[in-house]
Order: sequence, then structure tokens, then C-alpha cells
Amino acid sequence: MYALPTAIAVTGPDLVLPSPDRHTPSAAVLQSAVQSPRTYSLDQAITEMDTLIEHHGYVIVLCPASAPAAVAHRLHAVRSVLESDRVAVVRSDLPPLGLAVLALQLRQLSVCDFSPGVLASAARLLSHYIYAGALLGSVARLDRVPVTLQSHAKSWLPGAQFAVLATPRPELVKITGGGEAHLSGPGFGTKMLYAPGRLAPGWVAETLAPAWHVQGVAEARLPAESARWWATGRIVEFAAAIPDISVLYQLVSSVRRADCRWCGLELIGDRCAFCAAPLPPPEDRPEPPARALDRRGATALPRGMT
Repeated sequence: MYALPTAIAVTGPDLVLPSPDRHTPSAAVLQSAVQSPRTYSLDQAITEMDTLIEHHGYVIVLCPASAPAAVAHRLHAVRSVLESDRVAVVRSDLPPLGLAVLALQLRQLSVCDFSPGVLASAARLLSHYIYAGALLGSVARLDRVPVTLQSHAKSWLPGAQFAVLATPRPELVKITGGGEAHLSGPGFGTKMLYAPGRLAPGWVAETLAPAWHVQGVAEARLPAESARWWATGRIVEFAAAIPDISVLYQLVSSVRRADCRWCGLELIGDRCAFCAAPLPPPEDRPEPPARALDRRGATALPRGMT
């Protein structure tokens, strides 16, 4: 048995939010992803990962899908050289602040009794319950959320602002002069984080948060990657997610588990996060009863996660 919980690693310091309590461990910031290969050699990257494995047993690396290809290639190269099945590289389409929230949730769950395989595959499940978006001063160059030609044209008007939801379902609305705009919010209890860039956060904190009936609002530092992800620095990024570890635990526990046929790790969902082996087709597996939680928790499980 390993003395420390499964390590949650991230590819940048901006993805590490403060721990909400003394039980939640921090995340490991991989220098192999932060520093240039010219200043941080492959040998150093291998040593860095090997040390994490030695201390924690297993490592779950959260890597944004928007990260440069070289970052992902290096992570996989390190894993390959180590010939280790104890490293899971989890790519995510979440915006930067949303990914930081996901990392925090996995850090919270890492001290629970979940096996590394379940914890790693829970990243995909939990992503469905993170409402991540931004208030933007322009959508002229935004390509990560569908933008109509009309919205493109309006974004050139002085003072134009748009409310954009990236996950779990993309939405984009223009904020009217009276500050009116509707974004589909969560039907369960959440806490909202917002991170201001070169826009005032008033609409997010004073209009959107009450409309979503969030249980709390807090300001965070805007990740350095946010301006590139949203294609503008005129931004207030936000993310609303389940803050209660007991609800997160219930959500993950409610999903049927299986053993990976390739590496033997326990998992949830339809694919192992460590070796990428798929589960048998759904018709070969019995369907469990649907579960749902009220506003104190989460909604019904997304398709493919039962």
C-alpha cells in the first residue's frame, strides 16, 4: 500500500486552485510541461514522473486538449520510456478555469477509497457537471464554440458583450443594454468561481450567479491560457461545479464499475484511462437502474457513463 493518495498532476500552475480544507492535497505541476525541452531535458522529465510514481503509486495527468501538441507528445514519451501503466494522461476540452475546477475535484476524491482506475475515469464523468464559460467582449476570433455570422458582426460594435457557455452544452447569447441574457444553468447545487480579465465581473457575479442559484461565489486568478482559449483578453471566465465532496463521492459511486480486460484496473465508463482499452459493447453488459440527485447533488448520469 502506498502512503500517499494517487497523484493528480497538471500541465501548468494556473490549474492549481487553493485546497478548500486541510485534507485535500495539492496538485503536482509538471515542469516537463511548463518548461521548454531546451531547459528541461527528457531525462529530467522522466525523473520527475518516476518520483511521483514512487511516492504515490499512480499518477493522473490532466492535460488540456488546447495544449500544444509537443506537450502531449512529451507526456506520452515519458510514459513510454518508463514503460509504466501507472500513468494516465487525461485530455480535456474544458476551458482553463473549468479544468482547474476538475483538477480540484479529483484532488478531493483522491483521499477517498476510490481505486486509481476509477478516479482517472471519473474525470470524464465529472466534466459533464461543470458549467464553464465566459463573459466576452468579442467573439470575432472565437472558434471553440459555434458563433453565428450575426454574432461575429455584432462583436465589432463598441461595448458589445457576449455570454458564452462552453460546457456541458455550447451556448452563446448577446447581453442586452439592460444586462439581460439567459444561459442554461445547472439543475443542482454548485459553487461558482469567476476570474476577471480586462472586463468588469459585475454581470457574472451579480446577474448570472443569482440566476443559476449558486451556493457561493468566489473570485479566482485568470489562468494564463484563458486569453488564448477564448481568443480575447476582454474576458471574465467562470465555472460552476459541485463543491461538496460527499456529493461528488455519491456521484462517482453510483456508476457501475468494471475491470479493464487489458491492465486489470477497476474503472467506470467505457474506456480505461490508463491503458485506453475499451470495455465490451453495451449489449454485452447489463444496464443498471438510472439514478438522479436533486438540487443538493447532481442530475442523471450522462450517456456512456453508466
